[in-house]
Amino acid sequence: MKPILPCLLLLILASGRAAAGPARTGEAEVREAGGVTPCFTISQKEERRAGAPNFRTITVYDPSRKPKAAMWTMSVPAERSFSVPYSMCIPYGGRMSVLPQTPAAPLQPGKVYEVLIGARVADAADNTSSYAARFCLATQPNGSVIVHHIGVDAHEGRHLYGCVLAP
Repeated sequence: MKPILPCLLLLILASGRAAAGPARTGEAEVREAGGVTPCFTISQKEERRAGAPNFRTITVYDPSRKPKAAMWTMSVPAERSFSVPYSMCIPYGGRMSVLPQTPAAPLQPGKVYEVLIGARVADAADNTSSYAARFCLATQPNGSVIVHHIGVDAHEGRHLYGCVLAP
């Protein structure tokens, strides 16, 4: 019975799946695309690490609803795949009517949202399958509203990651 264990271990390692490990979620970045429209891309750190991935899907969620509610989603058919470098930013609600997407629900100031960019990676050794970030529309003291990227290490605090004004 013992000779089976080394054979099983070799089989697992040879499959490549065990060597690659579980799927990795990289960092996305949220910026402003004119007006108060958020736009989404991968972080500059992710692009330096593994290059620009091929875009597959993008979904913005409202995580306060259980289960999470999709606010907007857009996908790219495999035959129309294109890369998403850091310099490119995909606006909320999309501007490419040729791509399948749902209507974008209105985003509300002071509420935290999540974005998930699904990707096709060119390098088989890279196990990054998606990129994620959190953001909000934050009201400023002068009454204007800005797109606010919530950093990976941000703490909620009493002002909800800087998304709501101090009383």
